[in-house]
Amino acid sequence: MKKRILLLAGGQSGEHEVSLMSARSVLAALPRDQFDVTPVVISKQGRWLPPTDTVRALETGVSAPGGDLVLHRAASAEGYDAVFPLLHGPMGEDGTIQGLLTLAGIPFVGSGVLGSAASMDKVMTKQVLASAGIPQVAWRLAVRREWAQNPDAVRARAHDLGFPLFVKPANLGSSVGISKVHGPDELDAALTLAFSLDRRVILEAMTAHKPREVEVGILGNDAPIASPVGELSFAAEFYDYATKYTEGQATMHIPAPLPAEVAARVRELALQAFLALDCAGLARVDFFYVEETGELFLNEVNTMPGFTTTSMYPKLFGAAGLSYSELVTRLVELALERR
Repeated sequence: MKKRILLLAGGQSGEHEVSLMSARSVLAALPRDQFDVTPVVISKQGRWLPPTDTVRALETGVSAPGGDLVLHRAASAEGYDAVFPLLHGPMGEDGTIQGLLTLAGIPFVGSGVLGSAASMDKVMTKQVLASAGIPQVAWRLAVRREWAQNPDAVRARAHDLGFPLFVKPANLGSSVGISKVHGPDELDAALTLAFSLDRRVILEAMTAHKPREVEVGILGNDAPIASPVGELSFAAEFYDYATKYTEGQATMHIPAPLPAEVAARVRELALQAFLALDCAGLARVDFFYVEETGELFLNEVNTMPGFTTTSMYPKLFGAAGLSYSELVTRLVELALERR
């Protein structure tokens, strides 16, 4: 008998359009002889769209703001065997939808409330990984209230790290709101932008030499496996939103041209981070590799990475011999196994 799958896409984050692209790919790839898939798009306003508006959003990449709420369909286990919450960023990848589905008793693809929330919030990610002994670049936390009441204290923290540095909202993905700050004169604008998007902001030091950006995919629950290591090359100063989503701006190299021992260490650290954060199902773990010194620094853990057929995560497992269709099928199987 076919498994009934509810595929959620869109959402209220700045990665709404990326989610729709991912959903189109997954919807086409789930084998029709095994799954009966019902897509539901969540608009940027948080409305769960009815079938007609959902189909239109997936076809056009633009979701209507209105529509009847169909939240009750997802909040009941009746009729669905599992949910594929293909939502990126806040209000989807951060434990919110995972909490709803957990309360409803519905199996779902990906990490649970703890793994999703801890991985989405860069502060919590860094604190958990530090306790696990996983190397990271130097960083500092600042909060919006402090920036409003005592901005000099925040500026002093940045000066302690040195310039250039990065300013990042703690809870956004796809490089939204991230600024590379070359000197003190650029700091206030970067902080103002980041605090307009999040109440918590990360100040992050740069490495002594320009790092290479390498990534690895993780697949599994309590006994996960790591993909081959991939590398991104690009001309931009850092891997910003435009570079990520503009065709031709970045090139993937799979497998990454790394010494064997470095690639093995990347995979080892990625698995360690996945388990330390209590992730499940899937994750893409991103690292900085400083070739001049041989240092590795874990950058981010993404519990629901971009999932188009040309995204890095499926490409990494494609290099391991797992087709896109086999990969999404395996993710549903892992969700059912966790139940």
